[in-house]
Amino acid sequence: MHTVREKEKIIARVNRIKGQLDAFAKAIEAHDDCYKVMQLLASCRGALNGLMGDVIEGHVREHIVEAENKKIAASSGEELIEIMKSFWK
Repeated sequence: MHTVREKEKIIARVNRIKGQLDAFAKAIEAHDDCYKVMQLLASCRGALNGLMGDVIEGHVREHIVEAENKKIAASSGEELIEIMKSFWK
């Protein structure tokens, strides 16, 4: 599975995102100005979107492009559609 192969890379990114979220929380606690708070929040969202994009890419490559057969590819595609619907909300 692509997430297992990429485990160390993914965990490193998650840890960086945790750091960004901590910085956001500290900015809120410190009553920093709105610009800085929004900038930190935007960077958190960008990091999460980037991580999601990489995981989606791995999913598409492994479970759709390189699927053993069309039925598996179709099923994986449907799973991705359902996940993306919740992600876009």
